[in-house]
Amino acid sequence: MVEGRRRDVTAEGTDLEAFGPAEWGLVATSALLWGSSFLFIDVGLEAFEPTVVALARLALGTLTLAAFPAARRPVERPDLVRVAVVGVLWLGVPLVMFPLAQQYIDSSLAGMLNGAGPLISATYAAILLRRAPRPLQVVGLATGFTGIVVITVPTVGASPSAGLGIAFAMVALLCYPLAINVSVPLQQRYGALPVLLRGQLFALVPLALLGGAGVAGSAFAWPSAIAMVPLGVASTGLAYVAMVTLAGRVGASRGAMPIYFLPVVATVLGVVFLDERVELNALVGTALVIAGAWLMSRRER
Repeated sequence: MVEGRRRDVTAEGTDLEAFGPAEWGLVATSALLWGSSFLFIDVGLEAFEPTVVALARLALGTLTLAAFPAARRPVERPDLVRVAVVGVLWLGVPLVMFPLAQQYIDSSLAGMLNGAGPLISATYAAILLRRAPRPLQVVGLATGFTGIVVITVPTVGASPSAGLGIAFAMVALLCYPLAINVSVPLQQRYGALPVLLRGQLFALVPLALLGGAGVAGSAFAWPSAIAMVPLGVASTGLAYVAMVTLAGRVGASRGAMPIYFLPVVATVLGVVFLDERVELNALVGTALVIAGAWLMSRRER
C-alpha cells in the first residue's frame, strides 16, 4: 500500500494471496470486454480511418467514466504527471496503433499478440521494483509466452505482409505494460475511476487532433458507427476500470494476467463473426496460455 505522500513509480499489490472470486471476476470482465475490442475495431475500419476509430472509442469511454460520481474524486497535482503517463501510454498510443495494425492483420492475430503483454509488464515490474519475479511467476510467464509463440509464429510465417501490422501492435505492447505498472500506486491511492477518467482526458487531446484529420478519409456506415458504442463504453470504459482495479489489488505482474485470455476471446469472436480460420497451433497455444495464467494467479508469498 502506498502511504503518506510517497510517490513510487510502481508498487506491490495489496493482496499477495491466490486469486479469489473477486479477482477472477475482474480477470473475466477485463478479458471479455477488452478481447472483444478487436472485433469491433475490424467492423469500425470498414468505414472509418484508424484515427477516427481511436477517437470514437476514447470519447465514448471518457463519457462512460464521467457518468460515475466517484470518477470525479480529486487527484493531487503532483500525481497528475503520472496520470498523464498512464493516459498516453495505455490509451493514446495503443488506441491508435491497434487500428493501424488491423489494417494488415486479422483481429484474432492482434488479440494473440497481446498475450506478450504480461511478460513485458513483469519485466517492467522487476526493473522498477528492483527484484526478479517469483519462481512460480517465472514458470507461468514462460508457459504463457510459449503459448503465444506457438499461436503466432506459424501465422506470421504464412503471411509475410503482416509484418507492418505486427510492428504497429508491438509499439502498443511496449507502451501499455509500462502504464499498468505506473497505475498500481495511483489506483491504491485514488481508486481506478479518478485515475482513468483523467488519463483518458489527457489522451483525448492529441487523439482529437488525429481523429479530426482522419474524418476526411472516412465514410459513414451504420455497422461501423454502432460498433463504436460497445468498443467505447465496454472495451474502453469498463474494461480498463476492471483492469486497473485488479492491478492495484494484485500488482502489475499478476494484474496483467487478463491479457493472457485476449487471444482466446479475440480468436473465438473472429471465427464466429468474421469467418477467420483457427489452426491447430492456435488451439495448442491457447491451452498453454490458460495454463500460464493459472500459474500466474497463485499466491506470491
